[in-house]
Amino acid sequence: MAITLRQLEIFEKVASCAHVTQASQELLLTQSAASMAIAELERLAGAPLFERQGKRLLLNDRGRRILPEVRQVLVKVRTIERFLDESVAEPKGTLNLGASTTIGNYMLPAIVGEFSRLYPSARALLQVGNAQQIETGVERGELDLGLIEGIPHIPSLTATPWRRDELVVIAGTGHAWAEEKRATPGMLKNASWIMREKGSGTREIFEAAMEKKGVRFSIALELGHTEAIKKAAEAGLGVGCLSRMAVQRELDNGWLVEVATPLNLKRTLIILTRESERMTTLLKAFLALLQQSRDLG
Repeated sequence: MAITLRQLEIFEKVASCAHVTQASQELLLTQSAASMAIAELERLAGAPLFERQGKRLLLNDRGRRILPEVRQVLVKVRTIERFLDESVAEPKGTLNLGASTTIGNYMLPAIVGEFSRLYPSARALLQVGNAQQIETGVERGELDLGLIEGIPHIPSLTATPWRRDELVVIAGTGHAWAEEKRATPGMLKNASWIMREKGSGTREIFEAAMEKKGVRFSIALELGHTEAIKKAAEAGLGVGCLSRMAVQRELDNGWLVEVATPLNLKRTLIILTRESERMTTLLKAFLALLQQSRDLG
């Protein structure tokens, strides 16, 4: 069965007018076109939907049964049409965002809040995961936009540099490194590392920095959340490497100690989008807000 929206519009109008001629005039159709549409709809339905009384068409029991459903469909379609017309000029609707852990927990909440304040008819839903999960979500169309801390791996996506960030090596106040606050390559090699899971952008940057210095290392604990790594380091279970944004509060309060290393732990945070000839007004508005907080030339 292949019922068209136009057939439903004609059905509803004929049902309201009880007359094909009047219905066709209101719909700016010829009478024959309206009659053919009704005939085709009844053919698809497998039986008549109207009773013919002279020039009048009155709904039968089957026609009366579907009329409320048809009207609901038409109302929904008109709502969609109205939304599409209005959302071209003003950001409206729901934007699905994804961000890797550090960005999602420490940077985006304020930006999403500002977006909601500026555009009351728009909503931004934020999904937080590791960099690999966010990149995959954007590629599959599950996310409209992603922000990651690691190195992009899907070439079909557009990767735009956004902000600078820096990782720091951290230890608890009772750790052997806490007094000197400095670690040599040999110390890095023999440390008990507490790291994020595979797929994390933070872990990928750390591993690349260690490899560049030729330092092999072992992982004592693998934890899926930044807060868990901080608590484990505070408890003296090992040392970690996290974004300065994520640990600044603990460093300021003396709960954790920053340890200097020979590693290059600077990185660039990335905006991921799908290649598109034309972005929606909603997506453009959020990207413009991100650009306002951009710190790269």
